[in-house]
Amino acid sequence: MTDGPWLVVGLGNPGPQYAGNRHNVGQMVLDELARRTGASFGGKGGGVLSRRPQASVAEARLGMLPGGVPGPRVVLAKPTTYMNVSGGPVAALARYYDVPVERVVLVHDELDIPFADVRLKRGGGEGGHNGLRDTSKALGTKDYVRVRVGVGRPPGRMDPADFVLRDFAKPELKDLPWLLDAAADAVESVVTEGLERAQLRFHTKS
Repeated sequence: MTDGPWLVVGLGNPGPQYAGNRHNVGQMVLDELARRTGASFGGKGGGVLSRRPQASVAEARLGMLPGGVPGPRVVLAKPTTYMNVSGGPVAALARYYDVPVERVVLVHDELDIPFADVRLKRGGGEGGHNGLRDTSKALGTKDYVRVRVGVGRPPGRMDPADFVLRDFAKPELKDLPWLLDAAADAVESVVTEGLERAQLRFHTKS
């Protein structure tokens, strides 16, 4: 592993009206990572934060390496733009912190994965996810890591766009803390062990 920081971005929409939506599960995972590390998100305040536009940012070390060494430096970021224009903040943060694309991790909702499953990949298509599409465009590449948090398919003939902009259903809420914990574990595994080992861990059913 290299000494440079990782950029971990949780996708979602800004504002309290969206906070509990399925589309915002990536930002919920970032809140869990901040809780674990004791980090606090800063926004458009004074000082250096004022030069990090359109994102709420926290810096921390994540996980533990062998021998009890603190894990890699991470920049945790939640764009304050709407989902469809997430790419600008991601690219700006990557430039600001000099993070190469191989250490950029996006955490996002995934319709094509059953609720409560977590999958990891680097690159590939965006599957109709506008946040990913805009990020790929802004970065000029698709070769960043995705932590894909399963929210399942909409019931019946519900429009997927409507489904992801609804809060989790009551039966899902009891499992949501477990899902957020698993997704946070997946991010931690990526930055401390590497993507391939993390995939072996999270793609193998116990």
